[in-house]
Amino acid sequence: MNPRTFLLLFWSLLTVLSLPVRAAYVWIPSAPAQEVEARLTRVQSEPVSHKAAIAAGKKAAFFCANCHGESGVSALDHVPNLAGQNAFYLLAQIDKFGDGRRKDDFMSGLVKVLKPEERFNIAVFYASQPVPPTLVKNKFQAVAGKKHFARTCVGCHGVKAYGTREVARLAGQREGYLVTALRDYRKGDGVRSDSRMTGVAQKLSDPEIAALAIYLGSLP
Repeated sequence: MNPRTFLLLFWSLLTVLSLPVRAAYVWIPSAPAQEVEARLTRVQSEPVSHKAAIAAGKKAAFFCANCHGESGVSALDHVPNLAGQNAFYLLAQIDKFGDGRRKDDFMSGLVKVLKPEERFNIAVFYASQPVPPTLVKNKFQAVAGKKHFARTCVGCHGVKAYGTREVARLAGQREGYLVTALRDYRKGDGVRSDSRMTGVAQKLSDPEIAALAIYLGSLP
């Protein structure tokens, strides 16, 4: 049984056993963006607060480990690494799964039980974790991917592909996940919804997408 199936069964069982409690649960949005950013800046600059948030986030993220790995480094090629992402970006994505802006019944079901404080700490925890690069098996593809990245991606994702508070980190990301994501953006059918990414992906061929994924996965 793969981890996603196991968690889905676990989630179904948990839902049945806790119907009276979950019926009263109401999604609580995170604080406004400016407040979140100010708090992240403060917590990440204070060693004691940062350490406490990381510990609390690791504890709250226990159910994420089966798919995303204990430290946010996925062992599954189709599941993204969360380690090393910008904490503001991560929290925004968690919130989108919770309030329906991102569509995934599995993720939304898990995220919806998290309180704002837990979501905040999870984002801090994953942002603090290192992400190892993937060993390059085809150097020619990696070189080609670097050229494609410089031509189409660097403007938003940055020279090192570290992203920003609003743009995902791609450096060290799982190759299979990147290929699937770019193909979904290219389709433009709503599975992945972002006009900028769709515009970029629609100009990429399958070999170019594969090369990009290999190059990005190799970045430290």
